Amino acid sequence: MKRFISAILMILIALCVFPALAQKPRGLTLSTPYPAQSVQAGETVNISLTLSNRGLAPQIVRVSVKEVAEGWKASLTGGGRPVQAVYVDTDDSVSLNLKLEPPAGVQAGTYRFVVRAQGQGTTSELPIELTVEAQLPPQLSFETELPTRRGSPSTTFRYSANLTNKGEQETTVNLEAEAPEGFQVTFKLRFGSEEVTSFPIKAGESKSLDIEVRPPKQAQAGEYPITVRALGGQAQAVLALRAIITGQAELNVTTPDGRLSAQATAGRENTLKLKIENRGSAPARDVELSSFPPVGWSVEFDPKTIAEIAPDNFAEVTAKIKPSDKTVAGDYMMTITARSEGTSDSTEFRITVVTSTLWGIVGIGIIVIALGAVGWAVSRFGRR
Repeated sequence: MKRFISAILMILIALCVFPALAQKPRGLTLSTPYPAQSVQAGETVNISLTLSNRGLAPQIVRVSVKEVAEGWKASLTGGGRPVQAVYVDTDDSVSLNLKLEPPAGVQAGTYRFVVRAQGQGTTSELPIELTVEAQLPPQLSFETELPTRRGSPSTTFRYSANLTNKGEQETTVNLEAEAPEGFQVTFKLRFGSEEVTSFPIKAGESKSLDIEVRPPKQAQAGEYPITVRALGGQAQAVLALRAIITGQAELNVTTPDGRLSAQATAGRENTLKLKIENRGSAPARDVELSSFPPVGWSVEFDPKTIAEIAPDNFAEVTAKIKPSDKTVAGDYMMTITARSEGTSDSTEFRITVVTSTLWGIVGIGIIVIALGAVGWAVSRFGRR
């Protein structure tokens, strides 16, 4: 009997206690998966919120940002629009978005915000913390795989480089170059056709650049340093380049007095003094001379080949010109060319041809003989 009564009492207690334990908490609840976050300086933050109605009657709930860190802007939106109240059904929830905008120049630190939901006789508050991390200033880095190029004074030296912003802030970069006098330095963005001197570069971004260096034509052989700088605010990067000019010969065919004309007698060997100059920055070696004369003429050079002409120096050559004996008196053009490895020069000369004086004397003699013959014939046969 006692056991039966005890069992009855336990059943009654269970019926009273377990429903109470199984009953869900009632009220309004504001929640977010990440109530404490770290953000970058200057970053606008959007936080997803959920407002839940647990066991309460359907109702309109007023929502607001109760506490806002100094200088910050806070706004609540729902369905893409700013909201001040939401309707929540029993055992239902509504999604909201909290937008937090920092002031300009916000400092690193932790900032507190509180969102409030106030319904019929019940209130829920959600504290949120944002930790603004110190943002690294722009840090520029210049890199190139081939900082040294080799060529002649007529070469355009081209370098490929990468400029990287390793900081956490965007900046505008200005490019400048320090080069020897007479050298021209230009910059282009890779795959671009326009020259640039400045451009923006984002945090963590890299820009590929083409750097072109043009030396003056009179540049002597040697090594020339070129320094390129990228300046962005307080940040800068320096790139050291080198242009090695090996020198280049530059031939010029002329005469000692600069005249490009001469006189020649048909059928005779005539001489023309030539001056072969090297106006370049490297020796001209194995210089060969050739000509393109009128048909039937012969031209020989003494010497025909010059072993070497140093820079800013010259060599003298004698051209032996023999017009054909059938050449009619008049002006003729003849081209003379000097050629060395990598360079050549051609000059046209005007040759005025005159007939031989011997033929003139012979002609006069023939005329005298003819006149004498006519006189003899008249004196002997004239009376008849």
